Amino acid sequence: MTTKRDFYEVLSVDRGAGGDDIKKAYRKMAMQYHPDRNPGDKAAEDKFKELGEAYEILSDEQKRAAYDRYGHAAFQQGGSPGGGAGGGAGGVDPFEIFREVFGGGGGGAGGIFEEFFNGGGGGARRTRDGRQRGSDLRYDLQISLEEAASGVEKELELEKLAACDECAGTGSKGGGTKTCATCKGHGQVIASRGFFQIQQTCPECTGTGQIISNPCGVCQGQGRRSTKSRIKLRIPAGIQQGSRLRSSGNGEAGVRGGAAGDLYVVIHLKEHDVFERDEDDLHCTVPIGYGVATLGGEATVPTLDGRATVKIPAGTQSGTIFRLRGKGLPELNSSRRGDLLVRTQVEVPTRLNSDQRDKLKAFADSLGGENTPESEGFFERAKRFFK
Repeated sequence: MTTKRDFYEVLSVDRGAGGDDIKKAYRKMAMQYHPDRNPGDKAAEDKFKELGEAYEILSDEQKRAAYDRYGHAAFQQGGSPGGGAGGGAGGVDPFEIFREVFGGGGGGAGGIFEEFFNGGGGGARRTRDGRQRGSDLRYDLQISLEEAASGVEKELELEKLAACDECAGTGSKGGGTKTCATCKGHGQVIASRGFFQIQQTCPECTGTGQIISNPCGVCQGQGRRSTKSRIKLRIPAGIQQGSRLRSSGNGEAGVRGGAAGDLYVVIHLKEHDVFERDEDDLHCTVPIGYGVATLGGEATVPTLDGRATVKIPAGTQSGTIFRLRGKGLPELNSSRRGDLLVRTQVEVPTRLNSDQRDKLKAFADSLGGENTPESEGFFERAKRFFK
């Protein structure tokens, strides 16, 4: 599957670009890649379609806001970009520029350009009665490490297009449709282009062949309207950073009673004060006293389940790692748990009185080479630097 490029990159504009800048950039690049100027060049034709799609989103304030928030996910599985998150009926006509340039009306150059885009597809299909699947949505959710370890139920609040309660999602106030007078119920019309005749989607009924007799005044015949929704979602124990959970049917409502899209929740883990995560293992650094490190003893360490005790052997150096089996995070959909790796950091006294200083100096003077293996090894390796 081909990954869509960022629309700002497609038009070579900054994210803060104004409407006029976007329009100028589109006009310039679309003229460059116009199929009439590049006959038989499939790459140019694809580029031309990509430019049109990008311009249609970024030239419309509502669609651009939805794109800035959700990216391409705002318009996936939702028909034309106008059906994406935060989008509405109508919208900006991306072919208006070419009508301005070439002086064409509804049957002028702009119509030819539309044929390239209509043939390109990329949206959800409508049924003959006008129903269309709703857009999928993305929701970024931050959870704590403790919540990821134990699992948690979250209530999400989001604004989305939901089924209109006034018309029960049908788009019709009193029910009923009539045959489209423009296409006579076929959903397609024939347009003349010089010597050629081209079949294209009927602009009046958008290809359904039917017109709603009495459109709902609340949703203007779309069968859906913007509303705040609350959704409960269970986060499983052991979930990883960046995992994506699918909540079926909790995306945007479909057009005229079409099936709802899905909600995709992307998990982000908050930074923890003590632990660092590595897959299912946890890492932490625990300070130990100089005396414990030298003589041996015990150290209390934190775990997600409470406190634990680690035996510290005599002569433990800074950086020594102790592994506590099963004290990490649970593996997703498994009874296995990762480990906790505790790294020691020997604390050196910073304030000594005169008596302590004298005793420590006497102790240091009494040490032989066999009691400083790290220093011996280091200076043996570094001999060549002291010649």
